[in-house]
Amino acid sequence: MFSILQRWYHLARTICVLASISKEYSSVVALDPIDRVILDLLQADGRMTHAALAEQVHLSPSACLRRVKRLERAGVIEGYRAALALERVGLGTTVFVEISLTSQQEGHLDEFEDAVMDVPEVISCHLMAGDADYLIQVVVADVTDYERVHRTRMARLPHVAKLKSSFALRGVVTRPGVALASEAPREIRDVDSGE
Repeated sequence: MFSILQRWYHLARTICVLASISKEYSSVVALDPIDRVILDLLQADGRMTHAALAEQVHLSPSACLRRVKRLERAGVIEGYRAALALERVGLGTTVFVEISLTSQQEGHLDEFEDAVMDVPEVISCHLMAGDADYLIQVVVADVTDYERVHRTRMARLPHVAKLKSSFALRGVVTRPGVALASEAPREIRDVDSGE
């Protein structure tokens, strides 16, 4: 147990040193093991009270709240949202759309990205390397609803040369967040500040 804690402390120190060296070149925020556990817990339950969170990470509620506020100010925590059961709200069909543009000119990319942000059925859009220029995730009620979205929105996006749609049969893995502290020891102490 002690060697695991030492490894986490060394890792946190290394991250802090590297972050301070490369601060000008990177927007990565240095996180110590306690920050990582806090983030994992909040990703799993964003409604967790500060008192319950503090108990889980073995900090006082005020020390824990300071850490959460720091993570919010640093932009690590972007917000708190409700996760919806899409089928229960009538959006049970997920479609992945590969889009190729007519050119790679920066202005065309910008125009396309501005336009796709205005399509409410699009829940994610990624600029890709490979055959397609963009991969878009769309949620709709059913195939008929997607036909409407395809005709009235997707096909009208600027500079689109090709659309290829693939319907998801079912989701296999959808995680509410990313694992940051999967190997963190159960009991963590902030060595520097005595928290």
